[in-house]
Amino acid sequence: MKEKVVLAYSGGLDTSVILKWLEVEKGYDVIAVCVDVGQKEEYSDIWKKALKTGAKKAYIVDVKEEFVKNYLYKGIKAGAIYEDDYLLGTSFARPLIAKKLVEIAKIEGASAIAHGATGKGNDQVRFEAGIKALSPELKIIAPWREWNLKSREDCIEYAKENNISLTVTKKNIYSRDENLWHISHEGGNLEDPWNIHSEDVYKWCVSPEKGQDEVEEISLTFESGLPIKINGISYSPVDLIYKLNEIGSKHGVGIIDIVENRLVGMKSRGVYETPGGTIIYEAHKSLEKLVLDRQTLSFKKQVSQKYADLVYDGLWFSPLKEAIDSFIDSTQENVTGEVKLKLYKGKCTSIATKSMYSLYSEEYVTFGEDEVYNQKDAEGFINLFTLPLKIKAILNNNLNENKTNEIEFDNMYMYDSETLVDFIKEDLDEKMFSKSKAAI
Repeated sequence: MKEKVVLAYSGGLDTSVILKWLEVEKGYDVIAVCVDVGQKEEYSDIWKKALKTGAKKAYIVDVKEEFVKNYLYKGIKAGAIYEDDYLLGTSFARPLIAKKLVEIAKIEGASAIAHGATGKGNDQVRFEAGIKALSPELKIIAPWREWNLKSREDCIEYAKENNISLTVTKKNIYSRDENLWHISHEGGNLEDPWNIHSEDVYKWCVSPEKGQDEVEEISLTFESGLPIKINGISYSPVDLIYKLNEIGSKHGVGIIDIVENRLVGMKSRGVYETPGGTIIYEAHKSLEKLVLDRQTLSFKKQVSQKYADLVYDGLWFSPLKEAIDSFIDSTQENVTGEVKLKLYKGKCTSIATKSMYSLYSEEYVTFGEDEVYNQKDAEGFINLFTLPLKIKAILNNNLNENKTNEIEFDNMYMYDSETLVDFIKEDLDEKMFSKSKAAI
């Protein structure tokens, strides 16, 4: 009896070629698994193609709701952004896909799991870290690290030789990853960072310059750090993200073109479209500023960066990430309220916030007269706050008391009241001279 291998299958070029390679070159019975995290696909075509290509079975697993509730929601609450730009669309999906591959491998009695990540990318780490954390006894097969095919062009030739139907061509050779949170574009002419990307690469958004000519204002309501309403209307978790993608994409919101540092040590360049996620993150950040105290907000920013690194590096199931989740959850208890945002020509800007847990007090910050704050108290506060500076200055003065103080300035001018009188007189004389000249 042949051994079984579970293949993470999308129906695209790479995984279709891998399926045939596992069957022919490795002698496995292949179980193709397509995990639906919101990518826009014809799933009936995918499982049919998998069986036609040689798979013994094909699974289509719809995990969109689990993806939002157990993965995206955690990232939203954390405010996790990798290297200040990337909203981790691919990174959030990979541990969930790994989890489903492991579950089906156990159902099918498979001895191995295969994936189509290359030996140069981050996804190989993400898939394999997830598999090892959940089921370390399973063998992992990564064809890109084993076979003799060196490029996507080679894969196209292999597919033709084995009668595998294709949608990709050598002219349309971008590597894309899509889920309900984002779509990414890599490869092709994007591999040279000096090439300006063409708007033809976009699949979701219009270019910012071609966004709607009218400003659109929307409101987003949060409860305990999570978005629940758009313009006062409740949506399910999945539908809310789809709706925000629809709203943001027509304004060109959420497009980034970045060079990022891969975990494996090289830089890569990609174009990402994350319209709904960009809106959510902007609103969430604005609401946190209203309800979190200064120390918590400052420390959470540091934690968010670490969280983003852990997710990017594939360490979703690590003890540290789980511990940070507990801290994040505690900070989100009062992140409840409503945010108004303005969308226009690629920009998403928070313009108003309100919350029953707001720490903002108009009584205290008003420039008008108030009865709750004694401005004289500030003097004592400043004296204590600056005491280390004062002590340091006294020490320096004592150490330097026998030295000549010579102060040098590049440019220094000194004026007194007599100088001002002379200036006014010169100005009047000049004006009188000008009038006399005009009269002549």
